[in-house]
Amino acid sequence: MPDRWLALALIFLTRVSMSVQFQSIASVGPLVVDDLRLSYAQLGTLVGLYLLPGVALALPGGLVGRRFGERRTVIWSLGIMVIGGLLTAGSGSFAMAAVGRLLSGAGGVLMNMALLKLTADWFAERELATAMGVMLTAWPVGLGAAVATLGALATATSWRTAVVVASATALLGMALMALVFRDPPVRAAAGAAAPLRTRDVGLAVSSGAAWGIFNVALVVVVGFAPAMLVERGFSLGHAGLVASLAIWVSILSVPLGGLLSDRLGRPNVLIVAGCAVATVLVLALPAMESAWIGLLALGVVVGAVPGPLTSMLPRALVPERLAVGLGLSYTVFYVVMAAGQPAAGLARDLTGDPAAPVGVAAAAMAATMLGVAAFRLLEQRREG
Repeated sequence: MPDRWLALALIFLTRVSMSVQFQSIASVGPLVVDDLRLSYAQLGTLVGLYLLPGVALALPGGLVGRRFGERRTVIWSLGIMVIGGLLTAGSGSFAMAAVGRLLSGAGGVLMNMALLKLTADWFAERELATAMGVMLTAWPVGLGAAVATLGALATATSWRTAVVVASATALLGMALMALVFRDPPVRAAAGAAAPLRTRDVGLAVSSGAAWGIFNVALVVVVGFAPAMLVERGFSLGHAGLVASLAIWVSILSVPLGGLLSDRLGRPNVLIVAGCAVATVLVLALPAMESAWIGLLALGVVVGAVPGPLTSMLPRALVPERLAVGLGLSYTVFYVVMAAGQPAAGLARDLTGDPAAPVGVAAAAMAATMLGVAAFRLLEQRREG
């Protein structure tokens, strides 16, 4: 295997640990609520806290990697993820669990930014888009693995054991990066960064908001659908497995959606069609007798959105402003992701309906189209 593809495989496996750990609390949510006596809003807060450090660390994260080296940054960040996961697993209160989630998330964000740079360095000369697409797929792989397995593991043992196992994936990543991974032979040259203009700021904010809202919709579905299915008589393990179907299908549909967007040259059509159909499917889930059919269909249609959506900003900004623009966009992304989970949990608390968070997910999926529309309107404006 050529060195760059081996490096990408290691990056992929390491990045999976982030989404496994992120999803771990949601996958065992009912057990955490009972043991720590939490409200569902508090449960959603614990889920969302994992990404909250990205608000502060997305912009400076690249500078940390530049100062200490990306590979070293990844290794130390994975260590922070392990410590935070163990703290969460050993917590006896919401406050202690929150500290553990924040610590884990800080490590995850720093690791993610460093892995982005390492991928760019290894594939600077060719096949960069393919490499980025493969790395992006690591997120749903980790989500699907966590939803499909951790609920059953927690039922057989305890939710604390499941959280420790999720943290062990970060420990595996540490070993791979320390013992097997090699630094790229040539670091990609960093272009001179230029400050963002007013229009560029709007583009970065609207694209980050749209991407964050879309991800909130998916995470809420896979995170809260198991509780809805448990109310129907499913075991927690079976409910998690059914809820993960959308994620597993998206692993294939997302790359295909990006390819279709490139071939057709109609990204807006794909985004709107994908979000519109997905909104209808999510709204229909609580009433479906065979929820697995709706979740499979959801996994297919959402594949039309990520490729064209995430390519909007790189195509709209000039290269010297792209790095800063992406940093701002991901800052907004992390804000939205951190806020979305408590909102879904609060809907459950206020209504007492286990299907209420799924309604929040449907609203978020529809709102994605508004974010994209705002981006396109700004894109048509010329800087005065």
